[in-house]
Order: sequence, then C-alpha cells, then structure tokens
Amino acid sequence: MPIPPFSAADLNLVRAILKERYGREVEVQEVETEVRLSPADRELTLCPALFWKDEQEMCAFVVARTGPSAYRAMFYYSVKDRFGTGREEYDSLGDCVVTMLKVQEEVARQRAQETGAPPPGKTTT
Repeated sequence: MPIPPFSAADLNLVRAILKERYGREVEVQEVETEVRLSPADRELTLCPALFWKDEQEMCAFVVARTGPSAYRAMFYYSVKDRFGTGREEYDSLGDCVVTMLKVQEEVARQRAQETGAPPPGKTTT
C-alpha cells in the first residue's frame, strides 16, 4: 500500500506549530526521502516528508510519513551532527513535530553551554 502524501490539514498543522514556536511564518517544503521502514528491510522506501530550516539556529528539520498515521522525525546541524527524538515513530503528526522541536531546543541549549556562547538567536546583555 503506498504511503499517502501530507494533506493540506497536515501542512496547516505543522505551519501553525512552527509559527507558535518561532513567532513568524516558516517555509515548509514537501519533499521525498528514502526510509528503511523496518530494521530488517534491505530496501529503502520512498516516503513523503516535510522539510524546513531555521537559519538563525543553523538547523534543518525533516518529518517523514512512513504510513497512513506514522511519522518519524530528525533534525541536523550537519551531516555528522544528526539527532532524533529518542522515539522511533509517532502516530500523531502534531506530537512528532512538537517533540522534535522540544528536543532540538534542549540540544541547542546544551551546545551553547559547551561552547560558552549564548544559544542561537539569543544575545548577551
């Protein structure tokens, strides 16, 4: 069974969550990504995905739809600096996006503490 694309309602939900997080509109692109749906799978499956960047935090985000009501999330700062949420899959798009944003915020805070710099988007006074 093919994996359905994201609906207009899905896109509106993600855009609303991002606007709440950032206080502004964020461009969300519909893309495709290859995903190994099961660890035992040898083949990758082409899945619809949503992609956006936060230039201020120099971070990119991907949410892949892996089934009719199944989603996976990751964010990355570079090819070698990728993160997930600690959960393989979500059955709610909203929960997937909100959790990923919370995890990314914590990672950004930890990265800033390690470098002694203010978190991205913050200024010192």
